[in-house]
Amino acid sequence: MIKKIAYIESKETLPYINLAVEEYLLRSVKQGQCILYLWQNQQTVVVGHNQNIWKECLVSELSKDGGHLVRRLSGGGAVFHDLGNLNFTFLVRKEDYDLEKQLNVILNAVKKLGIHAEKSGRNDILAQGKKFSGNAYYETEGHCYHHGTIMVNVKMSDLTKYLTVSKEKLNSKGVDSVQSRVVNLVDLQPEVTISKLKVKLLEAFQEEYEVALDQIKVSDLDQEKIQELADKFSSWDTIYGKKIKFQHEIEKRFSWGNFQLQLEVNGGVIKDAMVYSDALVPWFIQQIAPRLIGVRYDVFAMQHGLKQVIASTSQEKEMLVDILEMILEM
Repeated sequence: MIKKIAYIESKETLPYINLAVEEYLLRSVKQGQCILYLWQNQQTVVVGHNQNIWKECLVSELSKDGGHLVRRLSGGGAVFHDLGNLNFTFLVRKEDYDLEKQLNVILNAVKKLGIHAEKSGRNDILAQGKKFSGNAYYETEGHCYHHGTIMVNVKMSDLTKYLTVSKEKLNSKGVDSVQSRVVNLVDLQPEVTISKLKVKLLEAFQEEYEVALDQIKVSDLDQEKIQELADKFSSWDTIYGKKIKFQHEIEKRFSWGNFQLQLEVNGGVIKDAMVYSDALVPWFIQQIAPRLIGVRYDVFAMQHGLKQVIASTSQEKEMLVDILEMILEM
């Protein structure tokens, strides 16, 4: 049960620092506490934990324009951040995690600004049928976060310039382009600003949990630890990850997200494997590649290996069945 709530606001716009603060808060949040973290990134593409950066972002274009590229801990798809976007993160212990209450804070905050919104699909918040907020989730050692974007006045031309959304994904949403399925809050209510939104978020946060709201300052946190985490988020290995010399690739889009498997095969045996996905359960996806390495490049042998993957929830079990069927179709 939540007995204490607190908010913290970052004045930094460099994504590596902001994600470092987020992870620091994740690991330090106390039982019975909910922290709301508000932050912004300048000209940044943020990819999901298991995504293939080269397929999600025009890396050279972003780099040429002085933008930033970063990989977050959570699953889900790639997003573009500029200073017209406000990011939020709810940080709690697992026993205190309540997605409905957390989403209510966002829905009620924008309602206070005169905008009716509703949750849609696996991770979107819509207004007038268009997405203004994408959400993702992460859990480690009993600590959880739910974070997302709120598009207030994002430069749409940059969003479409740097992100490369597959036609298959757009078709699943029933739209022709990424720009046609998203909306800025200022297009719905011209008087909305980031500052006004922050005020309404804090009001809605306190009203939802009905306890006194405390403030945490970034300067009060362990700066040495935050820098250590920032170094991790800005490293080549974290951002780009491992690339393999694959000879075989299969890709399919399911109701739960896109799934791409790359295999390096030598002498009929899988020597290396990489899995890319925008699924919202990164811990499940991360199990798959290790179960295929050293296995014969044969659908039945591969299925046998994948049956060792741990599927704890009904969603994960459904995902595993889909992947096994995809392997059988190779």
